[in-house]
Amino acid sequence: MSELTVVSEIYEEYNYQTENSPIRKGNIISQFPFLLPKGKLKNFDEDDDLDIERPSHEVIRIEHSIKTNIALVGLQVWRGALLLGDLLIYLGVNGKLDGKTVLELGAGTGLTSFVAAIYAKKVICTDINGGGILELIKINALANSKLMKAQFEVLPLDFKNIGWGHSLLKGIQLTDIIIAADVIYDDDVTAAFVSTIQKILNTNPPKTMYIVLEKRYVFTIEHMDSVAPCYETFLSLLDKVKSEWIVEQLPLNFPKYFTYDRVKELVLWKITSKRH
Repeated sequence: MSELTVVSEIYEEYNYQTENSPIRKGNIISQFPFLLPKGKLKNFDEDDDLDIERPSHEVIRIEHSIKTNIALVGLQVWRGALLLGDLLIYLGVNGKLDGKTVLELGAGTGLTSFVAAIYAKKVICTDINGGGILELIKINALANSKLMKAQFEVLPLDFKNIGWGHSLLKGIQLTDIIIAADVIYDDDVTAAFVSTIQKILNTNPPKTMYIVLEKRYVFTIEHMDSVAPCYETFLSLLDKVKSEWIVEQLPLNFPKYFTYDRVKELVLWKITSKRH
């Protein structure tokens, strides 16, 4: 895999960085502000008037790398994680995560898992066991523990190795909702990701998955146009297996709680596996 160094676009769009000292040398600590609604989105008082409670201003503190090679992009925060965070808050305030077990794939710094943990019963946060990613998730989980209400577990899961251990298999069997954001950046990884979600969705169904991706365009001589090759690979692979599931691309018409640019290249897919 290429050793090209990459930097998340969001660091150039907003200044999230703090002066706090990271635990790991070379990292930085950023604060990602968001609005946290109180209760349901719509409440009515005793006179049947709409009772609007002001949301609280909260932050998620994340220790992360400012740049990495492509293999370790999970050590950064990407825009898709913030969109997925918005979705989880929207689901959460509407009671859709109550009593649920949520599994995140390719969790990276753990940001969206921490959002899910505000509402869910249990969150299983997974990523590869390499590059110090799992240790970083644990560092960040401790820093955000006051926000999190769910039971929280960090486990290794490699898309290219679906020989799951006992703890992970048990967690997957009990999972209701799977989430993933910005996990495709290479054709081999994309193929492994689709194989992984195929196995997870068909383990003790029904299950629901939300996938956020950002189309990343490059100009190619072959096409004489700008294309998003990894996204096209994902769609092609998904098309081969989607007959097993209900597959929908969802509109991004839910509220924006985090501070970021919700660009047109962001897409949200919902996949539901059927009971056998």
